[in-house]
Amino acid sequence: MKIGGSNILVTGASSGIGEALAPMLAARGATVGIAARRPDRLEATLERCQRQAPGSRMWAVDLSDLDAATQLVHDAWDAFGALDCIVNNAAIGKRKLVTDHTLADLETVMRTNFLSPVRMNLTVLPKMLDRGFGTIVNVASGGGRFGIVHESAYCASKFALSGWSEVAAMDLAETPIEVKLIQPGAIETEIWIQQPGELAGLPGAEFVSAEVCAAGIVDALETDGFEFYVPADLKAHVDFKNSDLRAWIDLMASLGRDKTG
Repeated sequence: MKIGGSNILVTGASSGIGEALAPMLAARGATVGIAARRPDRLEATLERCQRQAPGSRMWAVDLSDLDAATQLVHDAWDAFGALDCIVNNAAIGKRKLVTDHTLADLETVMRTNFLSPVRMNLTVLPKMLDRGFGTIVNVASGGGRFGIVHESAYCASKFALSGWSEVAAMDLAETPIEVKLIQPGAIETEIWIQQPGELAGLPGAEFVSAEVCAAGIVDALETDGFEFYVPADLKAHVDFKNSDLRAWIDLMASLGRDKTG
């Protein structure tokens, strides 16, 4: 897609990848709509966007509320006259032993990381199809292609989003709608901060910055293709897991023992 002159909605823009991505898109000529839960943090991102794209707008919304996620699409479409692209980036983590997860944990993670972007996909698709073009970008995770110890709910949500996106690309192949799937690796964002009652992230993770990941999404928007890994060498981990699943499970189990003793 051509970023300059487009209208792009980015979720999860109060921190991390979304916070880095929105001003990059504005600098390349896009009018950007941004959404997240924290209005104060979102206002700071908006101010950076409006330096380059004065028509940019923000919506403070909790995207774990599925009705609010649907309404966001309608509101952004109406505010801009149309959306050329939507980047579903908002997500939460949940690091616990599988036996410590509650049903409430699972429901919250699945609503935020899977059901919310899917509802937004389903809401924007008829509008884009009627208009005759559009791009949907779903930001999943390396954890959407391989299991990560102690992240069963998170990986389940990201596997689900990856599967949804694959089939959406198939079903929309003969339409003017483009679907792209982003698989970030260990990105230096707040999702890695250990929360009360949860476990720490994997030891020895080699982080890349949110800015590097955001630049990868910009490149993906302007490049033919469906799935993009950021950093690109993350794909090697997926290939290893696919070539020897038992070895991957053993490796992750050993890292988990190192964390929990």
